[in-house]
Parts: sequence; C-alpha cells; structure tokens
Amino acid sequence: MAQDVRYLSPVNIDIKKDKYCRFQKSGIKFVDYKDANFLLKLLNEQGKILPRRITGTSSKFQSRVNKAVKRARHIAILPYVGDQLR
Repeated sequence: MAQDVRYLSPVNIDIKKDKYCRFQKSGIKFVDYKDANFLLKLLNEQGKILPRRITGTSSKFQSRVNKAVKRARHIAILPYVGDQLR
C-alpha cells in the first residue's frame, strides 16, 4: 500500500523570463514626459507607476521614468488617478 502512493512531479519552476531594461536594449537615452502613449505602458490600470521588479527597468531609467510621469501628471497629460486607463 505504501508503494502505491505516487506524487506528481513539480512543474519546471526554474524557467523564468529574463528581465531586461527596455531603455538600454533599445538605446533610449531620454524619457520624454510629453509622450503619453509610451508612459501609459509603464503604468497600471489605476495609474500607478509599475515597479522595477515587474518591468525589469534599471534603477537609472526607473528614476527617469518616475520623474517623467510626475511631470506629465503635473501638466495634465496623464491623470493622477485613473479608472481603467487601458
């Protein structure tokens, strides 16, 4: 009876998507606060800035993204709070 117990093999947990900085890969040197369509890709549905651990952005460009989003919010290109932005 004890030998009849079989366990399911775990799914490959080791497979994970490599994170990369899209700015360094594309060669972008300046994050434009006037480009609302690009900045919307870095926000979630509520209008919050996505963290580095999700987007894979480097710390240098994440601070530039934060500054650009805050500037765009200040001059009303992006909303501070949004209900379903996408």
